[in-house]
Amino acid sequence: MKTAIVTGATGFIGMALTRELSRAGVRVYAIDINAEKLGVFSELPGVEAICARIGDDGASYEQIPNDSDVFYHCAFAGGFGGEALKNYDLQLKNATLAGDAAELALKLGARKFVFASTVNTVELRSFIGNEDFKPRYTCIYSAGKLAAELICKTLAYNGGMEFCTALVAMPYGEGNGARTLPNIVMEQLMTGVKPRLIEGGNLYDLVYIDDVAGALRAIGEKGHNFRDYYVGHRRLETFRVWMTRIRDALAPGAELGFGEYPDAPALDYGRIDLDALYRDTGFECRADFEESIKKTAQWLMEPEKAENTNGGG
Repeated sequence: MKTAIVTGATGFIGMALTRELSRAGVRVYAIDINAEKLGVFSELPGVEAICARIGDDGASYEQIPNDSDVFYHCAFAGGFGGEALKNYDLQLKNATLAGDAAELALKLGARKFVFASTVNTVELRSFIGNEDFKPRYTCIYSAGKLAAELICKTLAYNGGMEFCTALVAMPYGEGNGARTLPNIVMEQLMTGVKPRLIEGGNLYDLVYIDDVAGALRAIGEKGHNFRDYYVGHRRLETFRVWMTRIRDALAPGAELGFGEYPDAPALDYGRIDLDALYRDTGFECRADFEESIKKTAQWLMEPEKAENTNGGG
């Protein structure tokens, strides 16, 4: 990969990906609507910041060559967490924005389109047509992601552009100020508050942001056309194990309130090929969990941290 385009470049995933590509010597065109935040790329080699809104007819992309290798769509307003999860108007706009991004990628002659989606779409796929399915508010966010994927995939297929979907597990790391569960648990443990949790016997996964960025780079370089790739660990643990590992890294011996909330529907990981990313690209998540949790928690406790949720998984 010599050139890449990244939308939502100042968001949590987009920023990590832009930095990863820059380190790899890739020429990156970083697109975002936040001109001030785009300034962080001024000293990154090979990164050209473009302040523009996808779908805006007045936006100028003349500086982007017409033969870019990969177009990464990471922009997704609201991220994962808070009220955005159930804001259906926002999620419908996100799906429209994704279609606009795919149209732009085709216009710019990109060879491949990589969509940063979420593993939560698997929940919807599992239960479509199941009258016993009890959807939670997360399904509105997932529906936006799934609609975006299907729109982009259709445009890519008919436009002759390669396409891959990244099904990102729950991401964590420095730079993510969203009110996601890992962040809340880390903050509570660091301040002496007992986290209130589900029973947690279901399989679960947490993936460090550096691993997410590395996986997206690998998908762009070596991912097979029209393949979905799970971005997470090849061997899973239960929710209870993950939360206990966070506790042991930050506050050994602290009490965890398992069972204080009802369990959420368990994700059917049997529907996901956990080994596809490694098999096709040779990449797998290898971040040291204890070290990455400590670094994330330290960042979360900084008083001046800025919320940065765009493109969460």
